[in-house]
Amino acid sequence: MAKRSLSAAWAKAFQRNATALGRRAARAGVWALTRSVKASAKSGARAKTVARTNARPPPGAGQWLGGVVSGLGGIRRYWLFRPPGIAAKEALPLLVMLHGCGQNAAEFAASTRMNAIARRERFLVLYPEQDRLANPQGCWNWYDTDNGRAYGEAALIIKAIDQLGLRQPVDLARVAVVGLSAGASMAALLAARHPERFKAVVMHSGVPVGAAHNSLSALAAMRGRRVAKPLQSGSGISAAGLPHLLVIQGEADPLVVPANGRAAAEGWAAASLASAGPVRTMQRGQRYPFSLTEYQHAGQVVVAWVEVARLSHAWSGGAPKRAFSDPQGPDASRMLWQFVAKRFNV
Repeated sequence: MAKRSLSAAWAKAFQRNATALGRRAARAGVWALTRSVKASAKSGARAKTVARTNARPPPGAGQWLGGVVSGLGGIRRYWLFRPPGIAAKEALPLLVMLHGCGQNAAEFAASTRMNAIARRERFLVLYPEQDRLANPQGCWNWYDTDNGRAYGEAALIIKAIDQLGLRQPVDLARVAVVGLSAGASMAALLAARHPERFKAVVMHSGVPVGAAHNSLSALAAMRGRRVAKPLQSGSGISAAGLPHLLVIQGEADPLVVPANGRAAAEGWAAASLASAGPVRTMQRGQRYPFSLTEYQHAGQVVVAWVEVARLSHAWSGGAPKRAFSDPQGPDASRMLWQFVAKRFNV
């Protein structure tokens, strides 16, 4: 099937499923998913609009700095949040945040409120941003491994981290990557290909590594109709020394079905020789209840899987009145920082 047909199939399925996410999320999804693949003048105008939006820093103290990285995978913008009061010669941990489809860096920062945590806990936050000419829906091309486009985008993100290591007070020994939806799948691919670069990886509503290799297989994987290949040596994926993984998945997600969360956790745990402990059910106040399964190796939790009841395709505990954000869920931002901070030893 031609690339144009694959893109049309992807957009059609994504849009159809997005209508179940609620009126605001659906509007954002439709806006992002019905645009032409062609790099027209209108695409250029939209890119300028997004750039202007991101140029306005999210509220709160700290710096919102823009940058650009280029390579064989093209050119991508990124945004960096620096908390205030960084001392001379101080090196801070870095959290890499990969947005989902229909989002940009500023929207993802606002939805997750990660900058507020970074101010309090003192770490830097990198927000790479997908180019709408590379994917008109704003999705990271995590699934496009047949032609190497996924690997090219992963290399650009690594290059952005290296660039910051030279220009900003980054402790490159304390880096973690986080993603939502397509960003979660790209985060997992990135960590599996470069495990030595990350202490932890967090997947929120994503598809496990090795479950897709093109657009059609990605759609099947999102619906839970494909089995991910085991993580193994060869083909650029490491089965040894993987960073620790936290998976957060909505039980009511119609777009990336819950089976993906279990598959991501179990596949990573198997590659890490980790065994599952008992399932624990918890609830914090009036927020949605959730179950937690921890997988341990040598007495250490290396994988944690959180499944949130009643959560759809949205950031759990995110800011209200934001697309792909549900304030009724347990606070994923706080949860993931607690997980990552232990791996950073802070």
